[in-house]
Amino acid sequence: MRVAESLNAALHGVLLDDPRVHLLGEDVLDPYGGAFKITKGLSSRFPGRVLATPISEGGVVGVAGGLALTGDKPIVEIMFSDFAALAFDQILNFAAKSVTMYGRRLGLSLVIRCPTGGHRGYGPTHSQSLQKHFVGIPGLSVFEVSPFDDHRGLFDTMLALGEPCLLFEDKVLYTRRVFTGGAVDGLFRYDVLGDVARVYADDPETCDCVLIAPGGLAHRALDAMRALLLEEEVSCVLLVPRRLHPLDDALAAALPGRTTAVVVAEDGPPGAGWGAEVAHRLHEHLWGRLRRPVRLVASADSVIPTAAHLERDVLVQDGDIRRAVQEAVRA
Repeated sequence: MRVAESLNAALHGVLLDDPRVHLLGEDVLDPYGGAFKITKGLSSRFPGRVLATPISEGGVVGVAGGLALTGDKPIVEIMFSDFAALAFDQILNFAAKSVTMYGRRLGLSLVIRCPTGGHRGYGPTHSQSLQKHFVGIPGLSVFEVSPFDDHRGLFDTMLALGEPCLLFEDKVLYTRRVFTGGAVDGLFRYDVLGDVARVYADDPETCDCVLIAPGGLAHRALDAMRALLLEEEVSCVLLVPRRLHPLDDALAAALPGRTTAVVVAEDGPPGAGWGAEVAHRLHEHLWGRLRRPVRLVASADSVIPTAAHLERDVLVQDGDIRRAVQEAVRA
């Protein structure tokens, strides 16, 4: 099953099991079924609970926040995550604050889905990864879809939190298959430790470097790991967290006990990012063992071009991750 199909099946299951769940967004009705077909079949199966909206992201999220305040469980589709910026006020100043600003904690179950990322030639305003702009907002959780995840379980987790959640869904990842059965391929296997998937070839405790990357970067990280292992005999463990914020102890708990080198990769531009926050946490946890500071990999400090050869120069590639690991393990 592809990730897009898995997300679609998860949404069908959530709406079937809970009549309080609604889905709102632009062009989500059949026969179109959303820009990336994640909502395909939902409006036909659940008429009246899947609502097509005007082109107003702030309005859509505002309505969904109101539904959530009354006890419903709305799921919003933002057609491209770039347009979440148009709903930033509703997310920051209404939905996230409503959890605690009335004198007692108020459950507010709201999921905002955000197709994200580049590598599709969509250009500067349809290819960004804006995760870092939502990290650090009290009362808001940030997740990213992973190919190692149980996506139905992911939606159940988010809706049970009782606070607004942003879910970033990498657009290229939609076309990839969901990993199952503990095997990536003939070389790598994986296990899931709470909210973190751990990928490795051999005993994780003997690895040379730990790679940390969210789901949209997982395949590029795997390509880098494969080349490092087969061509240079450098062994990595990859950690893929599905919850980006708030950070808890899950990443630290998943680290091999002998970790001495760490690389954190993210798709957004450099500066004040999620990767820097992860590095800060890990420096505190690993300071006595690291052979050098945690290495950060991010996209270039640039808008994202439409032309494929120029887009590649801006966005993170597997070669960038590979070079960062080489620098991290250098004696």
